[in-house]
Amino acid sequence: MVAQLNTLLRVACEHVCPIPPVAGAVSAVRRRVAAVLADWSVCPEIVEDTLLVVSELVTNAIVHARPPAELRLSWVRREGGGTLRIDVTDMGAALTAGDSLIGIDPDEHGRGEAIVHALATCHGIRLHTGGVTRWAELVAV
Repeated sequence: MVAQLNTLLRVACEHVCPIPPVAGAVSAVRRRVAAVLADWSVCPEIVEDTLLVVSELVTNAIVHARPPAELRLSWVRREGGGTLRIDVTDMGAALTAGDSLIGIDPDEHGRGEAIVHALATCHGIRLHTGGVTRWAELVAV
């Protein structure tokens, strides 16, 4: 009976959206994610951190990778909290060895991984035949 009750207390939700490789895409995706998190009643304690992590991962896919890219959110709610997983999949690095980084301001780029590391409970990169998936999980207790 306790196992059945624990199963009933866990609710999983998933949302997938394409990431267009255009100016303004990050803010549009961020607004969409905010609406999805509100619909799912995600714990307020992780919503702002989630939006920042989404912004960093989506920006990375648009600036540094080849399209197409896709965002996948998964929310597993449990009594008193839940786990939100963010996956951003792209076709891999747009720059190849020897490509120039001229025009990329180091003051405006390069901190995304540190931000994700600081905010996420865990995070990583998975290479696969379909490209690269950067992921992060945020846990609300």
